[in-house]
Amino acid sequence: MAVTGILGKKIGMTQVFDEKGDVHPITVLQAGPCVITQLKTAAKDGYDAAQIGLVEFVKASKIAKPQSGHFAKQGVDPVKVVREVAIEVEKPAAEGEPSNGHIKAGDRVLVDIFSDEKYVDVIGTSKGRGFAGVVRRHKFGGGPKSHGHMFQVQGSIGASSFPSRVFPGQRMPGHYGVDRITVRNLRIRGIDLDENLLMVEGAVPGPRDGYVLISKAKAPPRERRGFAGGGTVDPLKASKKASAKKK
Repeated sequence: MAVTGILGKKIGMTQVFDEKGDVHPITVLQAGPCVITQLKTAAKDGYDAAQIGLVEFVKASKIAKPQSGHFAKQGVDPVKVVREVAIEVEKPAAEGEPSNGHIKAGDRVLVDIFSDEKYVDVIGTSKGRGFAGVVRRHKFGGGPKSHGHMFQVQGSIGASSFPSRVFPGQRMPGHYGVDRITVRNLRIRGIDLDENLLMVEGAVPGPRDGYVLISKAKAPPRERRGFAGGGTVDPLKASKKASAKKK
């Protein structure tokens, strides 16, 4: 048995070059270390999961008494951020190979759980932008910017005499940001096992030092056989081109 995710922090963005010289924008994540604070079982809780907490300094006075009792019962040090992640059942070990055994409360979860993975899913909370208008919140184009116009308002939202109401979900000004966002299938570009750093290609929601939940990709993309980058020949296009030349 093994956990499929880890808690971490967003450090920032940078770029790396591959062996071909192509540049890739990456986000550096501090993935762990984490500790298992509780195990949920199907017999007792109705489902299998692991509750993990990010190991970082926190004052005892900042932990609520119910939480302190929960950590003391499990025999782990207090943590500030706690999340639940799924558990995967590993294949039984062959003869002569060591078995990973069962996980338990107090075990460490490190970034090495992604050593054999190519893609990860990242869940974060987007930046809060307060009350925003339709131009910023929904990317509206706005109206004329000449004198006498209010170009950043959305204009009429009425539905004439029928049905004489505003439809649900109408895009209007309102609270923007602080949403739970999941970015799927971010390619892993590097892992630093010593510093617990994970480098993924692309952007991750949230500000710097924002907490994120990193998990193994649920539906990783399928790679074509013989994939060689941008120069790969599409067989369908090649056949159409060949038939056009014959004509």
